Amino acid sequence: MQLKGVKRKALKAAFPCTIPIFAGFWFLGMAYGIYMNVSGFGFWYPMLMSITIFGGSLEFVAVEMLLSPFAPVQTFIMALMIQARHLFYGIAMLDKYKGLGWKRFYLIFGMCDESFSINCTAKIPSDVDKGWFMFFVTLLNQLYWVTGSTLGGLLGSLISFNTDGIEFVMTAMFVVIFLEQWLKEKRHYTAMIGFLCSVGCLLVFGADSFLVPTMACILAFLTLFRRPIEKAGGLA
Repeated sequence: MQLKGVKRKALKAAFPCTIPIFAGFWFLGMAYGIYMNVSGFGFWYPMLMSITIFGGSLEFVAVEMLLSPFAPVQTFIMALMIQARHLFYGIAMLDKYKGLGWKRFYLIFGMCDESFSINCTAKIPSDVDKGWFMFFVTLLNQLYWVTGSTLGGLLGSLISFNTDGIEFVMTAMFVVIFLEQWLKEKRHYTAMIGFLCSVGCLLVFGADSFLVPTMACILAFLTLFRRPIEKAGGLA
């Protein structure tokens, strides 16, 4: 009974943090399901891919992979390149995932950009279990994506509209998360490091290749200046 109370409290704390993700995931998830439908796949394809892959960018690219000749090596390399940023997410979450028991295995599997952003920056109330909070953030976000893509797959044959620019919803969502974190911080050192590294790598490497170098630069600068930033109160 006590464990149920801990879970319930963690779920109540986690749900409001995921509401912006719900809006974005349902919108993009349905677009993905519709895209799969018009590409000739039944609704169970986006549903199963959302459950097992759970990587929005990779799932969109996987549609073309499924329609192309069998090429396992190229597919592996493409998937690694698209999802390589999660290597840096994992390094950043090593301390947070310590001592969480079996929950850490699902947290590792279910880590996406949005779940990482919330679990990394959210101020969890002192009376809420940290492990269950992060677990429910991750679970809710995956449920949003799975139900959205499944619904899109089911309704794809009934709905027809122009989806040009639909991917900008995710960009807008990350801007909101960034602004919310900016308002929470007393000092903005970490935000400025992320912003300047992103702009610098974008100029140097271009829009198609800047993400992984950006993550590497951010990790390097935060590691190098961690102590001064912590002393100045610049880490959430």
